[in-house]
Amino acid sequence: MAEKEINMTTNKVKQAAKKKAAGKKRNLHTTGLVFWICLILIAAPICVLGWILLSSMMDTGSPVLGNRYEGDLDPAITQDQMTEIETAVGALESVEKASVRMVTATMRVYVDVPDDWGIDATKEKASEVYNTVASVLDPAVYFTQADGRKMYDLEIHVYNLAENREDESFVYVIENKTSSMSEPIASVVSEPLDAELAQRLRDEAAAREEEARKAAEEAAAEEAAAEGEAAEGEASEEGSEEPAEESGEETSEEGSEG
Repeated sequence: MAEKEINMTTNKVKQAAKKKAAGKKRNLHTTGLVFWICLILIAAPICVLGWILLSSMMDTGSPVLGNRYEGDLDPAITQDQMTEIETAVGALESVEKASVRMVTATMRVYVDVPDDWGIDATKEKASEVYNTVASVLDPAVYFTQADGRKMYDLEIHVYNLAENREDESFVYVIENKTSSMSEPIASVVSEPLDAELAQRLRDEAAAREEEARKAAEEAAAEEAAAEGEAAEGEASEEGSEEPAEESGEETSEEGSEG
């Protein structure tokens, strides 16, 4: 009986030890699983943030390139066509100088005409230049939207004075056609829409310039007066010092004679 009880007690101890060991293993497994899950949750956003910062540093100084006319401007205007237009416009009668430029899908034709031309002659020349451009580039193809595609805009600039544009005889006409317009429109940009407003603005600008000129003259006069007073003060100080020195010399001479 005693041995049987001893064996039963031993078995219970062993079973309890096994259960305890199994519990510890389960606890360790659960702890490890929780640790790795937490590590992944913390590391994932750090890795993403690090990749974003690294990509930004690598891309620093590189321009962001794009093309907002992708799929548009078809057919495209070539440099040879622009050169042909410049030559044809330059050969027109009374055209002193002509140039063609492409600025952000806008073709601009600049034409210098004689200085003594008025508004009517300048507008007629702008229309002639438009027809010359149309003979090389069909406006219905190159300067008109079609099938949802954006196309080029056309601007024709005709002026009679390349310099001295403040002169009353200055005439500047722009005939333009955007790709959404069916026909070109000419406008005289050298002539204000509201002449009274333009004159008032010019008068106000002239008054401001006159005030600024007077203020500058007064400041210069005050500065010159201050410099003159300073010079007079220095001269008077030098004059007062000289008699004192002379009187000191005379006193010393009298003392030596005595």
